[in-house]
Amino acid sequence: MAQFLVKVADEQGHLRQQVEHGYSEAEVHDRFTQQGYLVYWVKPRTILSTGGGQFGRRSSKLRQSAFLIFNQQFLTLIKAGLPILTSLDLLIKRQRDKNLLQLLGNVRERVKGGELLSDAFSAQQVFPKMYTTTLMAGEKSGNMEEVLGRYIAYQRMVQTFRKKLLVSLVYPALLVSVVTVMLIFLITYVVPKFADLFNNLGAELPAITVFMLSLGLNAQRYGWLVLLVGAVAVVLLLRWKQSDRGAERVDRFLLALPLIGEIRLKYQVANFSRILATLLQGGLPLVPAMETAAESMSSRQMVNGVNAAAELVKEGQSLAHSLEAQKMFPDLAVEMLEVGESTGALPAMLGSVAEFYEEDVQTALSAAMALIEPLILIVMAVFVGGILISLYMPIFTLGANVH
Repeated sequence: MAQFLVKVADEQGHLRQQVEHGYSEAEVHDRFTQQGYLVYWVKPRTILSTGGGQFGRRSSKLRQSAFLIFNQQFLTLIKAGLPILTSLDLLIKRQRDKNLLQLLGNVRERVKGGELLSDAFSAQQVFPKMYTTTLMAGEKSGNMEEVLGRYIAYQRMVQTFRKKLLVSLVYPALLVSVVTVMLIFLITYVVPKFADLFNNLGAELPAITVFMLSLGLNAQRYGWLVLLVGAVAVVLLLRWKQSDRGAERVDRFLLALPLIGEIRLKYQVANFSRILATLLQGGLPLVPAMETAAESMSSRQMVNGVNAAAELVKEGQSLAHSLEAQKMFPDLAVEMLEVGESTGALPAMLGSVAEFYEEDVQTALSAAMALIEPLILIVMAVFVGGILISLYMPIFTLGANVH
C-alpha cells in the first residue's frame, strides 16, 4: 500500500492533515467520506510533501514515560468496562504530550472507521512492534486486560533497568567531557601563548617542548578543519551503520571488545528473554514471538541469530538447541531455557534468565566503571602533566642559567 497526504475537516469544522495508507487516492477519499469527513484533497506522499499531522510525526520518537502513563490509564478504563473508543476519547482529552496526542487521534479515527486496535497502532509506524503484537494477541484471545497488564509490567521493568544503567554512566561521561574540554583548552589556547613567550626569549628549547608547541600551533590553525573532517566522518559512519552490512560490522566490532562486548551481549540476552517471556505469557505462539522479539533487538547479530533460530524451531527443534546452534547465547542461558522447556515453564524460565542477566549487567557495569574512572584520572594526569612539564621545562632551564 502507498502513503497519501490527506486534508480533511470533521463535523465541528476542525481541519486536520495527516498521512494515510491506501491503495489509491480514490480509495482513501472514499474511506474518509464514508466516515463523515469533508475531504479537501488527497495527494501521494513524496519527499517534498509537507504538512502537519502525522507526516510530521513519522520520524519523531515516542516518549516512553508518556506512553507508559497512557497504557496504565488505558488499562484502568478497560477494566472499568468502558469501550475502547470511549476510553480513547477520554485519554485524548487529557493527553498533554502533543506527539502522542496526534498519534492517538489518528488511532481513534481508524478504530472508529472499523480497524482493529492493533492495526490502528501499527499504522502509526512509531509504536514498538512488541506493543502492536501484544494488542493483536489480546484481540485474538479476548483477554486484552491481561496481555496489556503484562506489557505494562514489562515497560516498568525495562525503564527501571535503563535508568539504573544511565545513572551508572553519568559520572564517567561527565569526567570524560571535562577532561576533553580541558585538553582542548590547553592545546589550542595555553600552548600557543607559551609559543609567543619562547619566541621572544629566543632560547633553545627541548625536543618535547618543540613538539608540544608545534602541536598547539597546528591545532589552533587547523582545528576547524579537523572538526569539519570529524563531523563528516561521523555522518558517513552513521549512514553506513544504517545499512545492513554496516550495522553488522559495527555490531561485530562492539561484541568483540574485551569488556564492553560481554556487557552488551548480556544486555541483549536479558532484553530478548524479557520480551519473549512477555509475548509468550500473552498467548502468542513461539515462532511469531521470536520474530517479534528479533525486531525489538538493537544488535544486528542478535537479530540474525534469533531469526535463524526461529527457522530451526519451525523445523521442529527446541528453542534451547536452536539458540545454542547460533553460538551466541551464553551456555548458562541455554541450559536454563532447556530446563524451562522440559518442565513446561518456558515463560517463567525466560523471566528468570532476564532477571539473572540484568543483575549480571549491572554488576559488570559497576565493576567496569570502578576500573574506568581511575583510568580516566590517570590518563588525564599523564596528558596534563606532560603538557605542563613540556611548557615549564625551558623556564626552569632559563632560571637555572640566570643564577
